[in-house]
Amino acid sequence: MFGSYHFPINRTKIVIFALIMANPLKQLAGQTMIYGLSTILARIINFLFVPIYTRLLSPESYGVVTEFMAYIAVLQVVLVLGLETGCFRFANKEGVNPKNVYSSAFVTVFCISATFLALMTAFASPIASALGYEGYGACIRYTGGILALDSITAILFAKLRQENKALKFAIFKTIKIITETIANLLLFIPFPSYCAKVAAEAGIPVAELTASDIWLLHFIPAAPDFSYVIFAIFISCAVCGLLFIPDFMKLSFRLDRKLLGQMLAYSLPLMAASLPGVINDFVDRILFRYFDTNAEAWRSSLGIYQAAVKLAVIMNLFIQMFRYAAEPFFFRKAKDKGSKELYASVQEYFTAFCGLVFLGVILYIDIIALILGPQFRSAVGVVPVMLLSYMILGMLYNVSMWYKLSGKTNMAIWITLAGLAVTTVIIVVFMPKYSYWAAAYGHLASYIVMFAISSWLGSRHYPIPYRWGRISAIVVLMGAVYGLSLIIDTAFFTDILPDNYGLMLAKLGVHTALIACYALMAWKTIRK
Repeated sequence: MFGSYHFPINRTKIVIFALIMANPLKQLAGQTMIYGLSTILARIINFLFVPIYTRLLSPESYGVVTEFMAYIAVLQVVLVLGLETGCFRFANKEGVNPKNVYSSAFVTVFCISATFLALMTAFASPIASALGYEGYGACIRYTGGILALDSITAILFAKLRQENKALKFAIFKTIKIITETIANLLLFIPFPSYCAKVAAEAGIPVAELTASDIWLLHFIPAAPDFSYVIFAIFISCAVCGLLFIPDFMKLSFRLDRKLLGQMLAYSLPLMAASLPGVINDFVDRILFRYFDTNAEAWRSSLGIYQAAVKLAVIMNLFIQMFRYAAEPFFFRKAKDKGSKELYASVQEYFTAFCGLVFLGVILYIDIIALILGPQFRSAVGVVPVMLLSYMILGMLYNVSMWYKLSGKTNMAIWITLAGLAVTTVIIVVFMPKYSYWAAAYGHLASYIVMFAISSWLGSRHYPIPYRWGRISAIVVLMGAVYGLSLIIDTAFFTDILPDNYGLMLAKLGVHTALIACYALMAWKTIRK
């Protein structure tokens, strides 16, 4: 029917369409979504494991996991030396061979990581003893392996990003996440039962099983403890390393000393600038050992605190998703007329939605807290503090776009150092008396200080017409609804028995109505 008919072709339209499809900002937005999916998936799965960890691990054991994760987060920044970003910078530099850039970076990080792993392996037992984990030298070795493998593959992941292989990047990250998930499930659920079965057949207690009875006991104990979590992460890192073998074989392994010197001169300051931010996020976990109220049970306090913090991860997850979408959006709109007014509106909508998340978690906390094992629910009171902290952190991210858009990124380190100082001082002064409450309020005070400093500097260097009256009204409205819920609960819903479903449903109904009122009033505030 159409075989002999030629449709008219407008070449101009084809060229315009091709240009739109090739728009680097649209490409960036698409890749941001792909990169973000694996990170968000990891956070969701990590959250879903909270019910398992808090039921199969003691608060003390979960506290040990938390401490190890803090060390890993900080040390990884140091071991990579900021060379991920350095690779992006020099691989695009005129006259520089990208292969030499990645080979030099890989050889450097590989040598440093291998040396670090060798030291961790050689001194595993003394390090474990010094930390109070006598007999857990294997966990020190696993931690060294995690850090070494993650640091080495960080350069290879950077290479994928440089080559615009976002899908391959996401697939590798997802395989790593799934591997860790499966390893955790197998270790925590069927493995203890299998150990019990073997012990019963042998007529001995489970504690007397040896590696000759079950091969896996070479690596982990028969009873679930913190080493299961660390071993599962190590397995996932090893699998990720194996995935990169073809990419590893393509490297030339040449070390260009001159080029490396230039890369380190650029990258080391970036590492130094990012380190305070990472430390600020994890310093409370590290300082529990030295300043907690109950020095003998500080690991339990840390485990209970970390479990409560996990309930606030819903806010953090939303902020992470927002960040992936917001950064390319802000840069894309930077040159548009009225862009600053748009940024101000974004802050209002963002604040209102964060308020909705805050109230959604807090007013349903009776149900959400059931995610945690009974031993871990004593610190649920810090959840509002941590939710508010993450909310201000998200608002801080918005107002901090000024130094990225204006090119004054050197200001970031001073803002972060101020926040780190506040967190550390509050923890050192108040944790000996108030335990994990000091950690929670330390983060809140830190983010408030950074938010205030960044807002003030932004008003001087890159003024954005934020309508602080509206933003304050939204925050006050959120606080008023939360306060009203506390008054109503005290008057009508105190000491609800677990089997009094009618009263519990009435309480949830009232809270739902309060959330609906907040949403309506916040919307009206923004739309004035």
